[in-house]
Amino acid sequence: MLDIKRLQKDPDAIRQALAHRHSPLNVDDFLTLDDERRRLIQETDALKAERNTASAEIGKRKRSGEPAEALMARMGEVNARIKELDVLLAEADAKVEAWMLACPNAPHASTPVGASEADNPVVHVWGEKPAYDFAPKEHWELGATLGGLDFERAAKISGARFAVSWGWAARLERALAAFMLDVHTQENGYTEVATPVIVTAKTLYGTGQLPKFAEDLFKLEGTDQHLIPTAEVPVTNLHADETLPEESLPRAYCAHTPCFRSEAGSAGKDTRGLIRLHQFNKVELVRLCRPEDSYAELETLRRHAESILQKLGLHYRVIELCTGDIGFSSAKTYDLEVWLPGQNAYREISSCSNCEDFQARRAGIRCKSKADKKSRLVHTLNGSGLAVGRTLVAVLENGQRADGSVVIPEALVPYMGGLRVITPA
Repeated sequence: MLDIKRLQKDPDAIRQALAHRHSPLNVDDFLTLDDERRRLIQETDALKAERNTASAEIGKRKRSGEPAEALMARMGEVNARIKELDVLLAEADAKVEAWMLACPNAPHASTPVGASEADNPVVHVWGEKPAYDFAPKEHWELGATLGGLDFERAAKISGARFAVSWGWAARLERALAAFMLDVHTQENGYTEVATPVIVTAKTLYGTGQLPKFAEDLFKLEGTDQHLIPTAEVPVTNLHADETLPEESLPRAYCAHTPCFRSEAGSAGKDTRGLIRLHQFNKVELVRLCRPEDSYAELETLRRHAESILQKLGLHYRVIELCTGDIGFSSAKTYDLEVWLPGQNAYREISSCSNCEDFQARRAGIRCKSKADKKSRLVHTLNGSGLAVGRTLVAVLENGQRADGSVVIPEALVPYMGGLRVITPA
């Protein structure tokens, strides 16, 4: 959530930010709602002040035997009006809050201005595309030939956009997750945390998934609880409504969880394979820091996500999302896109974002140093480190050989019990 004072003091800056995002929200609508809310507050405060003065005067007149009936009648009118105003003010507050909750974060000044993903600049490339003397296959073909990926049985038990892994594929996914967690906890300084995968609506409001993205979530019928779309949600909210010692920052957490997404609006996209599923596993990285440190922290977060791809020897590029493509809660985002030779395309495998104080304001996450009297909002950052299923896809497609076998990256061999090559069943 943006700072309401920022909207009140500099509405033109927010107008420009929303225009750059191609958001349909109208700042003038907010100003109209806020003006009415403030008018109601002023009228309420004035009547309450009048009531306080009149109460003292009524008491004084009663003690001296002077008539107070007219003043008491006036107070009856005042009290009735205050009750009316309380209702109107609650409605006005709700309208202002609804507008604020629907408003996306303002992009950072360094975020490139653009209309869509076509305007996202490439800012870094690592490694080179592998060369083959045969036509590389897509991962679902390899998975079928090698006998590890089963989409038909997944559809039988769960419906479309699910997968079953057998044998080597199940072990490879487990190996990837363990490898990622080991790198992040042992080399990159993260604390591993295991969280519930069911969260309350309040928790989803805290990180910005609600109210805007309700249709993308799986809701538990008859409750306000949902399955998590990403571990960013529970991990960031671990410190909701808390004030952290500033000396303890930055905080760095990683979590391996299943993630659940309805993929509303994705009809016809990536209908085959592991790229876009209703349920998938991901290792998530979350960092909490002082506001002045957050852009250095973003570079650190990006470097940590990249380290996994580099250790696996996977060619990738980094793109910087433009204002028209950046996520709702983010002020600045880098996407890591891994090369998939079977698809002959780069595909997103991690998204690293600085949300500044946008999520912290919604979730109530603050920090305070020993020297300061006042607390302040932290900045929150998150990124995939990495999406496990998509990393498995990259390992299969990049490691394939002409005979249909797949070479395991050297970094994963210890996690695969020494297995170096997956061969057809």
